[in-house]
Amino acid sequence: MMTDNELLLAISDMMDKKLKSELQPIKNNLKNVKNNLENVKNDIKQVKLFQENTLLPRLDHIESCYTDTYNRYKNYADKMEAAFDDIELLKKVVSEHSQKLQNIS
Repeated sequence: MMTDNELLLAISDMMDKKLKSELQPIKNNLKNVKNNLENVKNDIKQVKLFQENTLLPRLDHIESCYTDTYNRYKNYADKMEAAFDDIELLKKVVSEHSQKLQNIS
């Protein structure tokens, strides 16, 4: 017959074995999660490097081209309105002269 201490030790050992066997899949899953997290961190690092080395310089270049073009054309915006007015006047004058030439002939 077992003493109380021996029974307690036996129960404790059984519980330890049971817990270890049930905790092992959880530990394995946690290890997989850690590995996946590490992979995600590496992927994010690659994306950041791509953005820094490829994407951002290209965007800066596009922005530079756009602002240069904008600055070039904004200075002529008021002149364009005057040019359109001149074209309308030319149309009228040409039309009048064409009419006069037809009347002469």
